[in-house]
Amino acid sequence: MLEVAPIPEEEEVLERTNEVLPETVPGIVGQLLLAVAVLVVGWYLSKLVVRLTGRTVARRIERPSVTRTVLRGVRSFVLLVTLIVVAGILGVGDTQILLSVTVISAIVAVVLAPLVGSFVNGLFVLGDRPYEIGDMIEIVDEGHTGFVEDITIRYTKVFTLQNTFIVIPNSEIQQRDVINYSAEDERTRLSLEFEITYESDLEAARNLAERGARSVDVVITGGPDIRIGSARYAAAPLCNVREYADSGIVLELYFWVQHPYKQSVARSAVRTAIRERFVDADVEFAYPHRHHVFDGDSGTARVAVDGSRSARPDADPPIDADGNGVDPDG
Repeated sequence: MLEVAPIPEEEEVLERTNEVLPETVPGIVGQLLLAVAVLVVGWYLSKLVVRLTGRTVARRIERPSVTRTVLRGVRSFVLLVTLIVVAGILGVGDTQILLSVTVISAIVAVVLAPLVGSFVNGLFVLGDRPYEIGDMIEIVDEGHTGFVEDITIRYTKVFTLQNTFIVIPNSEIQQRDVINYSAEDERTRLSLEFEITYESDLEAARNLAERGARSVDVVITGGPDIRIGSARYAAAPLCNVREYADSGIVLELYFWVQHPYKQSVARSAVRTAIRERFVDADVEFAYPHRHHVFDGDSGTARVAVDGSRSARPDADPPIDADGNGVDPDG
């Protein structure tokens, strides 16, 4: 009995392709067209899968950064399956695929080692949760402040307050000091230092400073104490004496703002409000003063006043042995 050898899978795909396509189309062209069609379908199918599963994944995970990473993984899986099907259509066997994966892995290990480090650090960023998408952060050593726009396995994207964005590899941001202003509570405590003269009314200055801060719209004027860890701080502005300096008394004003991105606006408005109130009160800002003292050992100085200008003589007057001035004209 004559036994017929089974047709390989690639030949079956080719025969079906030839049945669907016109006879005038050569076999290799048919394979290419079918591969392109499958690739296009797989591309749009990956988007459709992400759209259908996006809400479910977001409700279960409740973290935007992890949700985006999971959805990227789902889409990558669909595209990987699509590429495997395309490889089968083009006649690429399992051995060739394994060999290609091996070669690509070797190239990745040698050339793309930094990306692997960013990938590992990206997992730490997603796991440690130092910040989340939408948080306002400050990179201290670089002086960048802005909002986290995206967190991937490789990098973190931040939109700065200057309407620009920076992309920082996760391997670098893990080694930097990052301040998160939106971790749990966006309310931020600020402080201002200013100096008043010793002749000023101290209690009046403190009260006026607190009233000035309360008059600013972005400042929290009062309410329940705000808890930070195990400590509690008054929500209303508070002015304390910091130190007694050389030129005056240094006061420090503490106040809270509702949103961290309005720190500069709040500081400027509070400074303006304090100055306006000090003008009409018995309070003056201190500034350095210098007093020149002349005693018996300081010599003799002669000053001539001419209008608003002071003139210094060309030479000191002659003196005798006892230190008394001598009239040069006799």
